[in-house]
Amino acid sequence: MKPADLLIINANLLTLAGANRPRGGEEMKELCLIEDGALAVRGDRVLAAGTTVEIQRSYPEAGEIIDAHGNLVMPGFVDCHTHTVFAGKRSGEMEQRLKGVTYLEILKSGGGIHSTVKATRGATPEELYHLGFDRLDRMVEHGTTTVEIKSGYGLDEKTEEKMLDVINRLSREHPMDIVATYLGAHTIPRDIDRSEYMKWLGGDSLKRFRGKAEFFDIFCEDGAFTAEETKLLLKAAKKTGFGLKVHAGQFNDLGATKDAALLGAISADHLERISDEQLSLMADKGTIGVLMPGVPFFLQSDVYPDAGRFRKAGTPFALATDFNPGSCPSYSMQMMITLGAFFCGMEISEAITAATINAAWAIGRGNEVGSLEAGKKADVVILDITTPEEIAYYFGANLVQLTMKEGKVLYQRPELRTTN
Repeated sequence: MKPADLLIINANLLTLAGANRPRGGEEMKELCLIEDGALAVRGDRVLAAGTTVEIQRSYPEAGEIIDAHGNLVMPGFVDCHTHTVFAGKRSGEMEQRLKGVTYLEILKSGGGIHSTVKATRGATPEELYHLGFDRLDRMVEHGTTTVEIKSGYGLDEKTEEKMLDVINRLSREHPMDIVATYLGAHTIPRDIDRSEYMKWLGGDSLKRFRGKAEFFDIFCEDGAFTAEETKLLLKAAKKTGFGLKVHAGQFNDLGATKDAALLGAISADHLERISDEQLSLMADKGTIGVLMPGVPFFLQSDVYPDAGRFRKAGTPFALATDFNPGSCPSYSMQMMITLGAFFCGMEISEAITAATINAAWAIGRGNEVGSLEAGKKADVVILDITTPEEIAYYFGANLVQLTMKEGKVLYQRPELRTTN
C-alpha cells in the first residue's frame, strides 16, 4: 500500500459520508461522527477515514501528521450563494434601515442594488479582482473551501461580462473551488427600458455568457422580476444550456419556486415565504432550498425561513451566507449555522449538513466536496472545539484553527502543532 502524504489524527471527526444525493428529513441529522477519528490524505484527495488506531495501522509511513488533540475535524464549508465580486459599500443603508426604511423602499428609491451597480460599473477589472481575492481569503480564514459567486451588479453587457471574467480569473488563480452564476436578472436597470432589457436577457446575453457561467439565476420579487418574467427567462436559459437557480420568496411569495422546480432548477434560494405546495414540489423534483438566515438577521426582519417545514416535507435544504454589500456582509458560515439554529429551527446536525454536503449538491459539486470520504477532495477544517453544538454555542467567534483545500493548508493558527 502506498504511504499517505498526510494524516490528521486524534480528532472528533465528522465525515458526513455515505450520501450520493442531497439529504432531506431525518437524514440531515446524520453527521457520521468518528470518535478518536483520523483522516488519511494523498495528494489532493482523501484516502480513508476511520479511527486513529485503524488509520495509523494502515498508513504507518505518512509524510506529515497533524494532531487535532481531540478537536472537531469536518469537511470545509461550502458557501453556495454569494455575490463576492462587487465594488463600493452600503453601510449607510444599514443606518437607514435602523431608522425604519425597508430594503425594498431603498431599492425603489435608487439605492440598494442600483448603488452597487454604479460602483461596480466604475471599477476596473483589476480592482474587482483584488477586492474579490481579499474577500475569498477572509472566507478561507472562516473555514470555507468552495464558493459560488454570482454576477448581477452590472446590469449591462459590458459590466456583466467584466464581472464574469473576474469570477473566472478568480477561479483559476485562487485556491478555492469557485462556481460562476450569471445573474443579469438581478433587477431592472434604471437606464434601460424594461422590455428592451428583458429581450437582451432572454436572447443575446444567454448566448454571450453561456461559456462564462454554469448557472443562470433570477431575482423574482416585487420591484425586480415578476413570476411571468421569471418563468420566461428560466425557460430561455434552460434551452441555452444553463443550470437554473432562482431567488424567490424573500419578501413576497410570487410563486416562482413552483416554475423553477418544474423546470428542473438545482436550487431555489431565500424562501422565507413559501407555500406548502411549492415545498412538496421541490422535494418531488429534487430542487434544494438554500436558506440564508444572515439576510433577515441583518435586515432586522421578523420572518426567517422555517427549517421545520422543510423537514416535514422531506425537502433538502442548504445554508449559505448570501455574502453581499447590502443584505448580508458576512464571511462566516459558522455564523449561518448559529442563525439557522437560533432563528430557523434547525438542529445543529441539520445546520452542519446544510453547510457542507447539501450546499455542495446545491451547486452540483456533491460528488467532489462536502464530505470526507475516499476519493473526494481533501477539503478539511479543524475547529477549536470538541463537539458540533459548540459551533453555535460560541456565536460570532471564528473557531477555525486550520483550513485545508485539496490537501494544502491555506490558513492555520500558529498554536496548532504538526509533526513530521
